[in-house]
Amino acid sequence: MALTELEKRVVRELQEGLPLVPRPFGVLAGRLGIKEDELLRLVAGLRDKGIIRRFGAAVRHQDLGFNHNAMVVWAVPEARVEEVGRIFAAFKEVSHCYERACAPLWRYNLFTMLHGTDEGACRDLAGRLARAAGVDEYQLLFSTAELKKSSMKYFLEPEEGAGK
Repeated sequence: MALTELEKRVVRELQEGLPLVPRPFGVLAGRLGIKEDELLRLVAGLRDKGIIRRFGAAVRHQDLGFNHNAMVVWAVPEARVEEVGRIFAAFKEVSHCYERACAPLWRYNLFTMLHGTDEGACRDLAGRLARAAGVDEYQLLFSTAELKKSSMKYFLEPEEGAGK
């Protein structure tokens, strides 16, 4: 689906986040050189086309005391993946739940990201998930360093030297 240049500019502005002011779309419209009602019509059109699905807020979980996270990889029988995925996704402490294709020598096909106040809390939560779904084959992969964390950006100009 082709976007107009103005729609691409709107996407560029929106992906930087909304300013924390009473009328954030007014600020963005000013940056784009258009009126606020025009921007809102463009955003609604992008939503109607399925380009924009939702607006969300990113909470820094570390600032709230959730300093540990673990990717839990689960070996789930293919016939139960959707059922187990729904069970896992219902837990508020699970921020991501994905099915992935297995690779040779890797039998794990369901992935969840858990957040806890310490390593023990993550282990306890994984145990609760395992009991709730009746799945006992899993591994916890704890994060040791955050090397990059950002949202995907679209319609950007290539940076000098990027990818080299």
